[in-house]
Amino acid sequence: MDTQEKDTSVFHQLSGASGPFLTGKVLVLFLVVLIAGIGGGYLLSQHTSAVSSVSGTTAQSVGSSVEKGVIYGSTDTTTFKDTATGTMQQGGIDGEGQFHLVRPGGDSQNVYMTSSIVDLSKFVGHKVQVWGQTQAAQHAGWLMDVGRVEVVE
Repeated sequence: MDTQEKDTSVFHQLSGASGPFLTGKVLVLFLVVLIAGIGGGYLLSQHTSAVSSVSGTTAQSVGSSVEKGVIYGSTDTTTFKDTATGTMQQGGIDGEGQFHLVRPGGDSQNVYMTSSIVDLSKFVGHKVQVWGQTQAAQHAGWLMDVGRVEVVE
């Protein structure tokens, strides 16, 4: 048999600095990072700038009322090249779209819409022209992501 004893303990003393000084440095570093994160988040939340989107700049923001002839949303007509005109109504079809345009020709001619740029709820009951991008749909005959709205009536 081997005459040397084997060290079978689970815990070993690590060489190098240890003790309260190391723990104090880690605690101070943690507090500095925490305060910087909270302060940066607060400053970003207080910063009120216009939200720019990939699709272009905002032509006019929608207030509590809409005006005939005013264009709301993006000025980018190359991205939002598809257009339709009709009366804006609340509701989609089978989970597709949140609003729809009622157009002459019956339900088969409705355009179902969503938008992350324009608050479409402001236009319910108004005759509008919309510009958007046609999206793939399972149930809607025409599903559009709207980027621009003009109040016609």
